[in-house]
Amino acid sequence: MDGIYQRRHDAQFCVVGGGMAGVCAAIAAARHGVKTVLMQDRPMLGGNASSEIRMWICGAHGENNRETGIVEEIMLENYYRNTGLKYTVWDSVVYEKVKAEPNITLLLNCSCLDAQTENGRIVSVTGWQTTTQTYHTVYAALFADCSGDSILAPLTGAAFTYGREPRALYHESIAPVEADRKTMGMSCLFQIRETDSPKPFIKPEWAYTYPTDEDIPHRPQNTQTNYWYIEVGGEQDCIRDTEELRDELLKIAFGVWDHLKNQGDHGMENWELDWIGFLPGKRESRRYIGAYVVNQNDVEAGGHFEDIVGYGGWSMDDHFPAGFYHKESHPTIYHPAPSPWGIPYRALYSTTVKNLLFAGRNISVTHTAMSSSRVMATCAVLGQAVGTAVSIALELGCMPGGVPVQRLQQMLLRDDCYIPFVQRQVSPLTMRAHINAEIVRNGRERGAENCWIGKAGDSLVYTLEAPAHVSGIRLVFDSDLNRDYNNMPCNYPLKQTKYRLPETLIRDFDLILDETQVLEFRNNRQRFVRIPVDETVRCVRLVPKATYGCDTYRVFGFELEE
Repeated sequence: MDGIYQRRHDAQFCVVGGGMAGVCAAIAAARHGVKTVLMQDRPMLGGNASSEIRMWICGAHGENNRETGIVEEIMLENYYRNTGLKYTVWDSVVYEKVKAEPNITLLLNCSCLDAQTENGRIVSVTGWQTTTQTYHTVYAALFADCSGDSILAPLTGAAFTYGREPRALYHESIAPVEADRKTMGMSCLFQIRETDSPKPFIKPEWAYTYPTDEDIPHRPQNTQTNYWYIEVGGEQDCIRDTEELRDELLKIAFGVWDHLKNQGDHGMENWELDWIGFLPGKRESRRYIGAYVVNQNDVEAGGHFEDIVGYGGWSMDDHFPAGFYHKESHPTIYHPAPSPWGIPYRALYSTTVKNLLFAGRNISVTHTAMSSSRVMATCAVLGQAVGTAVSIALELGCMPGGVPVQRLQQMLLRDDCYIPFVQRQVSPLTMRAHINAEIVRNGRERGAENCWIGKAGDSLVYTLEAPAHVSGIRLVFDSDLNRDYNNMPCNYPLKQTKYRLPETLIRDFDLILDETQVLEFRNNRQRFVRIPVDETVRCVRLVPKATYGCDTYRVFGFELEE
């Protein structure tokens, strides 16, 4: 029958927002057996990392602080698949990771516009899918808002805030004296490509003109940037005014490229405009108020919370609200922050709407703390924490606030997330077996001091006093957590840097059970590998065969799962 369509989905968990936080939340929950719906208002996943916006994924600074878990899995798969560094292929990598999970129902092009609540809990959310002209209503026990703009806050009455807190409220030295509704702004990025001959550029008549370098002061004017400083909106409403702000950003962006190409010599003669974003990438809007509000002092103290489930490590990168129109200095202040600093679970769930969690730039933090926690790798690990917490809450029949944090921490660590200041508990079966290299079962799976290094012919062997049942083998290889390249490039020079699988990563290996049964694994491209076994054995041998270029074999973890 023609007309407007209605569809009902019954799930255990619903994630609204398909940026990196939402993707990781949905995948984590699904892999732990949770029937999940992921509702995304765009035609692709990834949020600010998608081909619509094209911000590379940033995270914690410092040696061995790179985020692992699902976000690292996605990045490594991209290096394997996306040899031409195409954003459409990157989109497909993120998409296939979600679609590969049988427990996830994915609703793309579906914008959340309503929520039903009863007794302080969400019963259902409804989205409008433009491609099918269908209202999708999702009923679930638990919900997560990973939308960035916190759409479920105004729809459910959940407590939230907007803007900058006054300095005295949390005794934050870098906060403004008086509260205001100013935020960091949004950007329309653009990418350029180098060619082998001069390329002209004709500026649209409606774009701005910047005749001299003094018209764009204190901004990088070279090829080593994605022009993130084309930023407006911090002095307006970063939700309500998005369409108007997009128009302004396009006028600026085309004007900046015209300046680089046509207004003076900037070394851009052979470069051409390859892509420009029509969807602004946002930095800040609504933030939820959860069971705890993380502030500047928590960041500076290192975030040593008992309920830490994730971490930041970006500086407190606080952009001036005027953005591009702040001409007096560089457009941001990089206030120092330790790396890593811990983020507590209490900042990831609501107390006013008891079955609502959140992950991403909208978590329960002040403006100043958010300036460090907002980057996408941090958002992704918090998404994985939320999805994992949901699986525990559903198993125990409790609300998010009742999840046993130590159990949550150990599940995240087992799934190759890093939680500063928390030690992973290795399985009892692993600890009672004999091993020829103690270092692979110490539970600390990053840093050269925790890495077994072997050469051709070497192997790692567990031997048990008596045969025992092994459900699986857990392996952690070296994906070079100190590599100096991101998931995707910002621009395309003629001679491109290859964003490759790390040379240290083990590509081929064998597992030998009781010295007779050989399981061969080839073309591995992951740091974290879990292999189901379901065998009763006395001996398990790991035999590395090849890497992606390194002449030694590097293993952080080798564990027998019961």
